[in-house]
Amino acid sequence: MKKLITTCVSWIAGVGLLVSCQSEKSDWKLVWEENFEQTDAFDPAVWSKIPRGTSDWDRHMSDFDSCYAMRDGKLILRGLVNYTQKNDTSSVLTGGVYSKGKKLFEHGRLEINARLHGARGAWPAFWLLPEDEKWPNGGEIDIMERLNNDSIAYQTVHSHYTYVQGIKDNPKQGSTGLINRDDFNVYAVELYPDSLCFFINDTHTFTYPRIETDKKGQFPFDRPYYLLLDMQLGGSWVGAVYKEDLPVEMEIDWVRFYQK
Repeated sequence: MKKLITTCVSWIAGVGLLVSCQSEKSDWKLVWEENFEQTDAFDPAVWSKIPRGTSDWDRHMSDFDSCYAMRDGKLILRGLVNYTQKNDTSSVLTGGVYSKGKKLFEHGRLEINARLHGARGAWPAFWLLPEDEKWPNGGEIDIMERLNNDSIAYQTVHSHYTYVQGIKDNPKQGSTGLINRDDFNVYAVELYPDSLCFFINDTHTFTYPRIETDKKGQFPFDRPYYLLLDMQLGGSWVGAVYKEDLPVEMEIDWVRFYQK
């Protein structure tokens, strides 16, 4: 009987997740948007340049102006060879912005419309981190990561449960979806108290649910997050940077946040 009850509860929860992820766009109300209509620079009330760090993803971050541009109503973030910044020991430089300390997102649908230009060693990403907890305990939500010139994008979650304990298949930690390499694509995640639902061009790619488990930190995702938009280069996952492919850039047309 206990097994039957558990099965029924899981089935009901699964149906609930499916209904949530298949909700119509008309169910959502646009509550905030960033259209990057400024002509000289991005809005400093929302965005800051990401500082350099020591991880694969941020070890080439720079505030060098050439890594950033506003063009035709789009934010441009670049990865380029360091020819001119003689006091900077990094051979390549990348641009990225985040909303840390300025704009947080919780319980809604977040969408980013962008075109990703390819290069060997290019690793653009859109992702979410919490301000109130260190990694990986607070969780990481990867809305989009793309490698090199791939025609797919990765969407993944990270937490103490997936990273420290290494549980990546119960439930499934991530998935991929097809993208148009030569055009704009819309990457989205729906943030619910009990699940995360991922989309590319309104096609549902996968859902990460909260489950019953005695393991630590399986679903830390019911909290506010800030958004990172960055062009990354090189690292253990994407591989070597081919400088002859640079500069490379991505164009971000808009960011939109909806709530029910």
